[in-house]
Amino acid sequence: MQTRQAWPDDASAVAGVYVRSWQAAFAGLVPQPYLGAMDPSREESEWKTRIAETRWPLSGVLVAETEAGIVGFAGFGPSQTTPAAAEIGTLYAMPEVWGTGIGKHLMLATLTTLRQAEYTEATLWVLEDNCRARRFYEAVGWRADGAAVEDTTGGASLNKLRYRRPLG
Repeated sequence: MQTRQAWPDDASAVAGVYVRSWQAAFAGLVPQPYLGAMDPSREESEWKTRIAETRWPLSGVLVAETEAGIVGFAGFGPSQTTPAAAEIGTLYAMPEVWGTGIGKHLMLATLTTLRQAEYTEATLWVLEDNCRARRFYEAVGWRADGAAVEDTTGGASLNKLRYRRPLG
Protein backbone atom coordinates (compact mmCIF):
# COMPACT_ATOMS: atom_id res chain seq x y z
CA MET A 1 0.00 0.00 0.00
CA GLN A 2 1.21 3.48 -0.83
CA THR A 3 -0.13 6.96 -0.20
CA ARG A 4 0.21 9.83 -2.65
CA GLN A 5 -1.30 13.15 -3.61
CA ALA A 6 -4.54 12.73 -5.57
CA TRP A 7 -4.82 14.03 -9.13
CA PRO A 8 -8.01 15.02 -11.00
CA ASP A 9 -7.91 11.70 -12.88
CA ASP A 10 -8.41 9.96 -9.51
CA ALA A 11 -11.82 11.61 -9.00
CA SER A 12 -13.85 8.61 -10.17
CA ALA A 13 -12.10 6.24 -7.76
CA VAL A 14 -12.29 8.76 -4.89
CA ALA A 15 -16.03 9.23 -5.53
CA GLY A 16 -16.48 5.45 -5.43
CA VAL A 17 -14.69 5.17 -2.08
CA TYR A 18 -16.67 8.12 -0.73
CA VAL A 19 -20.07 6.62 -1.62
CA ARG A 20 -19.27 3.03 -0.54
CA SER A 21 -17.79 4.22 2.74
CA TRP A 22 -20.75 6.51 3.50
CA GLN A 23 -23.27 3.79 2.73
CA ALA A 24 -21.54 1.36 5.09
CA ALA A 25 -20.32 3.69 7.86
CA PHE A 26 -23.47 5.76 8.22
CA ALA A 27 -26.10 3.01 7.89
CA GLY A 28 -28.45 3.47 10.85
CA LEU A 29 -27.15 7.01 11.46
CA VAL A 30 -28.08 8.86 8.25
CA PRO A 31 -31.52 8.15 6.72
CA GLN A 32 -31.38 5.16 4.36
CA PRO A 33 -33.11 6.95 1.45
CA TYR A 34 -30.29 9.52 1.44
CA LEU A 35 -27.59 6.82 1.53
CA GLY A 36 -29.36 4.71 -1.09
CA ALA A 37 -29.56 7.67 -3.47
CA MET A 38 -25.81 8.33 -3.33
CA ASP A 39 -24.14 7.63 -6.69
CA PRO A 40 -20.41 7.84 -7.47
CA SER A 41 -21.10 9.18 -10.97
CA ARG A 42 -22.90 12.19 -9.44
CA GLU A 43 -20.07 12.79 -6.95
CA GLU A 44 -17.21 12.54 -9.46
CA SER A 45 -17.30 16.09 -10.83
CA GLU A 46 -17.27 17.61 -7.34
CA TRP A 47 -14.25 15.49 -6.40
CA LYS A 48 -12.48 16.40 -9.64
CA THR A 49 -12.96 20.09 -8.83
CA ARG A 50 -11.89 19.70 -5.20
CA ILE A 51 -8.75 17.82 -6.19
CA ALA A 52 -7.89 20.28 -8.96
CA GLU A 53 -8.26 23.29 -6.66
CA THR A 54 -5.88 22.07 -3.96
CA ARG A 55 -2.89 24.09 -2.82
CA TRP A 56 -0.55 21.25 -1.91
CA PRO A 57 0.59 20.77 0.84
CA LEU A 58 -1.64 23.35 2.58
CA SER A 59 -4.73 21.63 1.24
CA GLY A 60 -5.34 18.53 -0.80
CA VAL A 61 -6.47 14.96 -1.06
CA LEU A 62 -4.18 12.08 -0.20
CA VAL A 63 -5.09 8.64 -1.57
CA ALA A 64 -4.26 5.16 -0.28
CA GLU A 65 -3.58 2.79 -3.15
CA THR A 66 -3.05 -0.96 -3.30
CA GLU A 67 -2.74 -3.33 -6.24
CA ALA A 68 -6.56 -3.20 -6.32
CA GLY A 69 -6.48 0.59 -6.90
CA ILE A 70 -7.51 3.47 -4.65
CA VAL A 71 -9.02 2.06 -1.46
CA GLY A 72 -9.07 5.16 0.75
CA PHE A 73 -8.48 8.89 0.85
CA ALA A 74 -8.19 11.85 3.18
CA GLY A 75 -9.00 15.47 2.34
CA PHE A 76 -7.61 18.38 4.32
CA GLY A 77 -7.10 22.12 4.33
CA PRO A 78 -6.82 25.11 6.64
CA SER A 79 -9.27 25.19 9.52
CA GLN A 80 -12.09 27.67 9.06
CA THR A 81 -12.23 28.34 12.80
CA THR A 82 -8.77 27.75 14.31
CA PRO A 83 -5.75 29.83 13.16
CA ALA A 84 -2.62 27.82 12.26
CA ALA A 85 -4.61 24.60 12.37
CA ALA A 86 -5.49 22.20 9.60
CA GLU A 87 -8.82 20.46 9.32
CA ILE A 88 -9.19 16.93 8.03
CA GLY A 89 -12.56 17.14 6.33
CA THR A 90 -12.70 13.61 4.97
CA LEU A 91 -11.05 10.29 5.75
CA TYR A 92 -12.74 7.31 4.16
CA ALA A 93 -11.80 3.78 3.15
CA MET A 94 -13.58 1.00 1.33
CA PRO A 95 -15.44 -1.19 3.84
CA GLU A 96 -13.47 -4.20 2.57
CA VAL A 97 -10.25 -2.76 4.00
CA TRP A 98 -11.59 -1.64 7.38
CA GLY A 99 -9.52 -3.15 10.17
CA THR A 100 -6.50 -3.88 7.94
CA GLY A 101 -4.37 -0.90 9.00
CA ILE A 102 -4.90 1.05 5.79
CA GLY A 103 -6.90 3.76 7.58
CA LYS A 104 -4.20 4.16 10.22
CA HIS A 105 -1.49 4.34 7.55
CA LEU A 106 -3.52 6.94 5.64
CA MET A 107 -4.07 8.99 8.83
CA LEU A 108 -0.35 8.93 9.67
CA ALA A 109 0.59 9.97 6.13
CA THR A 110 -1.94 12.81 6.32
CA LEU A 111 -0.52 14.01 9.65
CA THR A 112 2.99 13.92 8.16
CA THR A 113 1.81 16.05 5.23
CA LEU A 114 0.20 18.53 7.63
CA ARG A 115 3.43 18.80 9.63
CA GLN A 116 5.38 19.41 6.41
CA ALA A 117 2.95 22.24 5.64
CA GLU A 118 3.89 23.67 9.07
CA TYR A 119 0.49 23.34 10.68
CA THR A 120 0.77 23.21 14.47
CA GLU A 121 -2.43 21.31 15.18
CA ALA A 122 -5.29 19.61 13.39
CA THR A 123 -9.02 19.26 13.90
CA LEU A 124 -11.75 17.07 12.45
CA TRP A 125 -15.46 16.54 12.98
CA VAL A 126 -17.09 13.17 13.65
CA LEU A 127 -20.69 12.12 14.23
CA GLU A 128 -21.21 11.62 17.95
CA ASP A 129 -22.99 8.30 17.31
CA ASN A 130 -20.28 6.98 14.96
CA CYS A 131 -18.60 4.86 17.64
CA ARG A 132 -16.35 3.01 15.18
CA ALA A 133 -14.86 6.25 13.83
CA ARG A 134 -14.48 7.75 17.29
CA ARG A 135 -12.58 4.65 18.50
CA PHE A 136 -10.33 4.87 15.43
CA TYR A 137 -9.54 8.56 15.97
CA GLU A 138 -8.94 8.13 19.69
CA ALA A 139 -6.60 5.18 19.04
CA VAL A 140 -4.37 7.42 16.88
CA GLY A 141 -4.21 10.30 19.35
CA TRP A 142 -7.27 12.48 18.68
CA ARG A 143 -9.38 13.84 21.55
CA ALA A 144 -12.76 15.56 21.62
CA ASP A 145 -12.28 19.22 22.56
CA GLY A 146 -15.85 19.98 23.69
CA ALA A 147 -17.07 21.72 20.52
CA ALA A 148 -20.23 20.33 18.91
CA VAL A 149 -22.46 21.29 15.99
CA GLU A 150 -25.71 19.99 14.56
CA ASP A 151 -25.64 18.43 11.11
CA THR A 152 -28.85 17.84 9.13
CA THR A 153 -27.50 15.54 6.40
CA GLY A 154 -30.32 13.65 4.76
CA GLY A 155 -32.90 15.44 6.89
CA ALA A 156 -31.80 13.88 10.18
CA SER A 157 -30.55 15.92 13.13
CA LEU A 158 -27.07 14.59 13.88
CA ASN A 159 -24.62 15.82 16.49
CA LYS A 160 -21.00 16.23 15.38
CA LEU A 161 -18.08 16.53 17.78
CA ARG A 162 -14.82 18.28 17.05
CA TYR A 163 -11.65 16.32 17.69
CA ARG A 164 -8.22 17.93 17.94
CA ARG A 165 -4.60 16.91 18.17
CA PRO A 166 -1.25 18.70 18.24
CA LEU A 167 1.11 18.10 15.33
CA GLY A 168 4.41 18.81 17.11
